[in-house]
Amino acid sequence: MMRGLSKVYHRFSFFSLSPLTLTPPLFLSLNLNSFSSPRAAGHLRTQSSRPFKTVTTMTADRLHHLVPVNSVAAENGGEANSSLSSSSDSNYTEDEESLGGKYRLPPPEIKDIVDAPPLPALAFSPHRDKILFLKRRALPPLAELARPEEKLAGIRIDGRCNTRSRMSFYTGIGIHQLLPDGTLGPELEVHGFPAGAKINFVNWSNDGQHLAFSVRVGEEDNSGKLRVWVADVQTGKARPLFQSPDIYLNAVFDNFVWLDNSTILVSTIPSSRGDLPKKPLVPSGPKIQSNEQKHVVQVRTFQDLLKDEYDEDLFDYYTTTQLLLASLDGTVKEFGPPAVYTSLDPSPDRKYIMLTSVHRPYSFIVPCGRFPKKVDVWTTDGKFVRELCDLPLAEDIPIVFNSVRKGMRSISWRADKPSILYWVETQDGGDARVAVTPRDIIYTQHVEPLEGEEPEILHKLDLRYGGISWCDDSLALVYESWFKTRQTRTWVISPGYKDVTPRILFDRSSEDVYSDPGSPMLRRTPTGNYVIAKIKKGNDESTCVLLNGSGATPEGNIPFLDLFDINTGSKERIWESDKEKYYETTIALMSDQTEGDLYLNQLKILTSKESKTENTQYYIQSWPDKKSCQITNFPHPYPQLASLQKEMIRYQRKDGVQLTATLYLPPCYDPSKDGPLPCLFWSYPGEFKSKDAAGQVRGSPNEFAGIGSTSPLLWLARRFAILSGPTIPIIGEGTEEANDRYVEQLVASAEAAVEEVVRRGVAHPGKIAVGGHSYGAFMTANLLAHAPHLFSCGVARSGAYNRTLTPFGFQNEDRTLWEATSTYVEMSPFMSADKIKKPILLIHGEEDNNAGTLTMQSDRFFNALKGHGGQCRLVVLPFESHGYAARESIMHVLWETDRWLQKFCASNTSDVSADVEDSKDNIIIMIELLIFGRWRAEVGTATVNGWMSLPQHHKWYPL
Repeated sequence: MMRGLSKVYHRFSFFSLSPLTLTPPLFLSLNLNSFSSPRAAGHLRTQSSRPFKTVTTMTADRLHHLVPVNSVAAENGGEANSSLSSSSDSNYTEDEESLGGKYRLPPPEIKDIVDAPPLPALAFSPHRDKILFLKRRALPPLAELARPEEKLAGIRIDGRCNTRSRMSFYTGIGIHQLLPDGTLGPELEVHGFPAGAKINFVNWSNDGQHLAFSVRVGEEDNSGKLRVWVADVQTGKARPLFQSPDIYLNAVFDNFVWLDNSTILVSTIPSSRGDLPKKPLVPSGPKIQSNEQKHVVQVRTFQDLLKDEYDEDLFDYYTTTQLLLASLDGTVKEFGPPAVYTSLDPSPDRKYIMLTSVHRPYSFIVPCGRFPKKVDVWTTDGKFVRELCDLPLAEDIPIVFNSVRKGMRSISWRADKPSILYWVETQDGGDARVAVTPRDIIYTQHVEPLEGEEPEILHKLDLRYGGISWCDDSLALVYESWFKTRQTRTWVISPGYKDVTPRILFDRSSEDVYSDPGSPMLRRTPTGNYVIAKIKKGNDESTCVLLNGSGATPEGNIPFLDLFDINTGSKERIWESDKEKYYETTIALMSDQTEGDLYLNQLKILTSKESKTENTQYYIQSWPDKKSCQITNFPHPYPQLASLQKEMIRYQRKDGVQLTATLYLPPCYDPSKDGPLPCLFWSYPGEFKSKDAAGQVRGSPNEFAGIGSTSPLLWLARRFAILSGPTIPIIGEGTEEANDRYVEQLVASAEAAVEEVVRRGVAHPGKIAVGGHSYGAFMTANLLAHAPHLFSCGVARSGAYNRTLTPFGFQNEDRTLWEATSTYVEMSPFMSADKIKKPILLIHGEEDNNAGTLTMQSDRFFNALKGHGGQCRLVVLPFESHGYAARESIMHVLWETDRWLQKFCASNTSDVSADVEDSKDNIIIMIELLIFGRWRAEVGTATVNGWMSLPQHHKWYPL
């Protein structure tokens, strides 16, 4: 057999297939000795699940832009983190392929993009006359993530700072005056706080004269805790709010809120708080949970839950707050008793404040959002008014979508009134499986009702309540929806007129983006709340609002602004995005700082504008001439990719469903000269109730190609084609559940996408990798298991692979494992680990906190793959959560991914090699064909013994 193999190898020179190289080690790795005896010449298997692929010739110059991983230059000794290293070795050693090793750096062309300084965030003043530029830093070092944290009741707490752990922050604040001509004045830098301060929670006073924010300096002992500072906007001078240096912010939940232009209510660490609770060396007893009452309690796979009494004590220690009322003149007084306050919500007239808190008994099976909850109302000068509700522990909310907590929920203030409360109460016991009408009732009541005064019914809903947009007594919009049917309704009500019958304004499918009429634009009131903006058009007395829509069309999104008459339903398009080159969106009203009616001919709006290659900039559009004035001039964040190519492509699945994807190609790439490229396919499946909705186009071909720190678009710099977000619709029409045909629809969608990029000649059929994050990682593993003919390798980040470990639902699946056993099993790539023969790179954060994607999902999947001889690699990132944050981690993820793609995708020397490993018959056929000389290559096709292969399909058909 080895002698025959040698003959096969040497015959390649006769057929002149260079520069294709198929060396003996490649064939030896197929373990041909274990195959059965060769079949007679000409015996072809055409229905193989892994069809034999034609060897496509490629000229050497098609690869001249590909830079191997070993081209990374050694970093200078002055690199910010010496634990990061890069390799100049031209070959990967066994040590490098082991699970150990140091943090590494990706190639410079990727690293430089990730290290580019981030652009600032913007925040407008209440009167729209000033803009804050909130300055940010690049990626944080791993040392910040390595700080100790407490995982309690579904949240993670930095004990030293007494705030949520892993908080990002601003490094500085710049104030710019917005001049009358629309340009920006010179920057006034907020100053006075210590060098190196970390800034959070920046908040304008209602009159726009002051800023409040938290400052954290150092992270040793008490200096790492947060203090509240205030700054004068006219001078930029900042100072601490509290004169005492021993008052610290407790920012685990809500932090502080302006009550008026000179008074702030602050959540602080109680001065009476003692030492940290000590964990007993010997427990007082066993850990016991009981359900002797036979209650039905089903919960999803939540993480970071309380485990015992010690955790309960820790939770109380870190979250208990003493509210302080602080004035800019230095006056301070306590406000209410210490409690675990989760929300501070002042009334529009700033005379009352609604305080929400949680209390014991706590739970070991649900996060703190379901703990017993108490809602009280106080006056803003510190007098208790009333208790609105005290809800019990909610462990038994059904897992079915649209199920909710019993009792009062969504308690809030009417934005258009001084101090009117409203809330919702379910009529189905919170269980979406119960058929009842009405399903939800909205109630309203004055904050201090007269004795015996009952709440008024504002509106009744047959679907689940989804929010209210307030305007005035004559107009409010109420939203309701139902997940199972994707139905959504918008009601018009007149809250101040009981004799006006509510009516449905819009009734549509939430999946039907083409019919989306848009959302009403809001204006800021003098009290700082937001209500629907009514627009007058000359002397016309009609009630018009502005509907801001994404403008989904078959050609992509074309955002718009419509002047909509609430009473007649007529509309006039007053603004629309440039559809040829740019993508523009409406951000906010800029002419809402005065009281009274807003007139169309005085309208000003803030818009953004971008193109495929031009970074997002902001503009002010003014009526009546619609003059546009640019107010920012941000540089291109990665000029080396400024001329990248982007196209939104459309194609069809075999069942007729229309699909879309965004195809990115490297700068200066010409398919006619450069030939097909290695391609990275990166996606995330979605669920739909109809084929028509699944086939609708979402997104715009003119949007700027934003590249995040772990974006697949980084590989444009490595001369890859990127197929970003190809739609993977999992459709369950009518009573059918989408996931019951998950694998079938997943594979069909991927086949259609791969065939399209190969047909276009931009992707090499043997060099297509698949990847995804979270549910996209789940997709990746399933595609390698069930569609190995499509991809050369896979990259799966932070995924879940065994659905029996999430038995009470996952993603949009709300049936339990016991209700849909076959679906759970068939969807789990863990159960198909023996079928995965293509190389797969698994990456996971060691501290993943996402429900369902426990780190052990990747651990167990890797062991299953390894147990079947699968080619796999597992990278677990210390201290990282579901998403990755530290520079060292992100750079290493990019290095691992680039190494994997170069080794198993870009360097894949044959588009047959990806499939022959699993197909004994195909290997034998290839050997026979080469021995007997029955091979003929033609442009566009290859014929073998009377059979023809079409490159776009890579299957064999009789001539």
